[in-house]
Amino acid sequence: MVPLEVLMGSGFIGAGLGVMAWAGADIWGSGLDYLERDFKAKFRRLRVRVKRLRTIILSWLAMVGVFFASLWIFLNLPVLGFVAAVILFCLPWYLVRRTARRRKEKIEDQLADAMVSMASAIQAGLSLAQSLEILAEQSPHPISQEFQQMMTEYQLGKTLDEVLEETKERLESENFALFSAAMQASRASGGRLNDVIERIAVSIREMQRLERKVEAETAQARSSAVYMALAPFAILAMYYFFVDPVSTTRLFTTLMGQLILSMALVLDVAAYLWARRILNPDI
Repeated sequence: MVPLEVLMGSGFIGAGLGVMAWAGADIWGSGLDYLERDFKAKFRRLRVRVKRLRTIILSWLAMVGVFFASLWIFLNLPVLGFVAAVILFCLPWYLVRRTARRRKEKIEDQLADAMVSMASAIQAGLSLAQSLEILAEQSPHPISQEFQQMMTEYQLGKTLDEVLEETKERLESENFALFSAAMQASRASGGRLNDVIERIAVSIREMQRLERKVEAETAQARSSAVYMALAPFAILAMYYFFVDPVSTTRLFTTLMGQLILSMALVLDVAAYLWARRILNPDI
């Protein structure tokens, strides 16, 4: 049975949050607009169509709010519940961005081989449109999807420059931007496009070689970052089950203990993300 004081306090807090939401409607609306734009851009890069994205975001926000209220009212964990709710709300955004980044990296890895194939096709006497069609049919996934879309848009009446610009904006890839700029410059000046593409492919492969070397050198450090991030949870479980269960329980049942655990959780997540950023340099 939940005490009356807890129910009344929760009601007053809910009313206060409602007033804050109403008073800051413009701020909340701007934040939701930013999230919706960012998710749409990432889903577009992933070639995923999501209907009623704003409704999904609001539903997820409501579920996180219910999760936070449940931890507060039934388990008396307001501070930990708030931190966990923030992390839970940010998790889908992080996963979508990470998935989009991995797809972008895979496309960049395949781009050099695709450029060499295009240069060979052009040297054999095929037009640029025919070369794109061959790449759309023979390139591996996922870069074949991008070439297929480029070819479809070109056949529907868009100019090649428009198709390249739209693809560059969609992929947000520096290597493709270089490839696009070279194609546009070569078409404008009338130079040998296959030679230009081959030189760019060599440059991209060299950058990829350096990136793979960096990844190999930092692989052990990235694994260590994961182990270091998981170590506090293992130590907490060890103290709870084997060392001092009473004192460990106070970390969850007292306000000061929840503040300490929340600070530790925030610092642990921040340290892991910082380590990942340091160990994944851009070349």
